[in-house]
Amino acid sequence: MIPAVNYHLWEPCNMRCQFCFATFQDVKQTILPKGHLPKEQAIDVIKNLALAGFEKITFAGGEPTLCPWINDLIKEAKIMGLTTMIVTNGSKLTDDFLKANHGKLDWITLSVDSLDDATNIQTGRAISGKKSTSKQDYYELVAKIKSYGYGLKINTVVTYANVDEIMIDFIEFAQPKRWKLFQVLPIKGQNDYKVDSLLINDQQFNYFIERNKTTNNTIQIVPEYNDQMMGSYVMVDPAGRFFDNSTGTHLYSKPINEVGCANAIQEMNYDIIKFKKREGFYDWNRTSKAA
Repeated sequence: MIPAVNYHLWEPCNMRCQFCFATFQDVKQTILPKGHLPKEQAIDVIKNLALAGFEKITFAGGEPTLCPWINDLIKEAKIMGLTTMIVTNGSKLTDDFLKANHGKLDWITLSVDSLDDATNIQTGRAISGKKSTSKQDYYELVAKIKSYGYGLKINTVVTYANVDEIMIDFIEFAQPKRWKLFQVLPIKGQNDYKVDSLLINDQQFNYFIERNKTTNNTIQIVPEYNDQMMGSYVMVDPAGRFFDNSTGTHLYSKPINEVGCANAIQEMNYDIIKFKKREGFYDWNRTSKAA
């Protein structure tokens, strides 16, 4: 069993990334008009995942920090014994959020695709697609996250827009535990048409990786090619259903809260061999401590 699960609890997002492979417009238009479950049902999803034996939960979206009860979900996950992580664009990482979740949230994964404003606006990695996070803002965000003692990871989606960028100075400043590089992934029904001009081949992806190598052995660079990503993540959608992308689109299970994790997950095509090959296993157990 893959022991880590990504819970995409929140469809709404304040950015407009053209490459996003988890827009969930299909979910919103068919069964979940608000783009998320009520708080109590989302908590039940977390309880069911923990009882099923998952060890680590990553809260994702959309943008999960837009959820008014995200702190309650993180607290519940920690009570249930899970290692907790959030993937965020950083726009709502306030001191209040960082203080409230200290000791409950173990890891913060910051999505940083480019340090260039024009590039971020081009790809939609900007508030309402118009206001990007500045280079200085990213440096300050990293410093603030680390000052509170959170574990830090950085995610970068490599596209045609940023393939020539060298980010190593920022990465060596940030000192993340892991820097995950994703080859931009087209998913039918999620980023159709919008992503076409941003696609890159394996050779271009390798080019970015080579240009951004670091001699710092404490930073683990984890590149993920399209094939490695498909089917290797256990994921839950905003409606509380497992889903997989093994066929290049989203396939959804029955709701976890209705049929239970064991029954729902049987409908999925998760590949633990791929999970291992993309270095999904690592030392994620930690205790948040104030620096």
